[in-house]
Amino acid sequence: MAQLLHTMLRVGDLDRSIHFYTEILGMKLLRKSENPEYRYTLAFVGFDEEATGAAVVELTYNWDTDEYDLGTGFGHLAIGEEDIYSRCAAIEAAGGKVTRQPGPVAGGTTEIAFVEDPDGYKIEFIQMKSAQHGLG
Repeated sequence: MAQLLHTMLRVGDLDRSIHFYTEILGMKLLRKSENPEYRYTLAFVGFDEEATGAAVVELTYNWDTDEYDLGTGFGHLAIGEEDIYSRCAAIEAAGGKVTRQPGPVAGGTTEIAFVEDPDGYKIEFIQMKSAQHGLG
């Protein structure tokens, strides 16, 4: 049986990104490793340990690169939340950027919101009561 292990994002400032994912989104720093020979550091963050079957985010920091062109191929990470309204309010209060306020998706009833991490990656929050039903 296969399972999704992680999604990798290249980041320009590892400490800033770890702060965002742990302090603002509430994930845990699961592990961190450096490779001095190839000049990069990996940090894995998630809501739960991978051993539980939870998918995590790998933050890859290449020591000589401060920013990336995000391109148009990547869409967003999606996180299910019990209350996206209070979550977005807390993110804004902590200095995070909400790019789409919580509310129903256009043409449907599923409630969503979007935030942006310090590197510009989009994160969608979906109200858990409808997270498994798709956008509709």
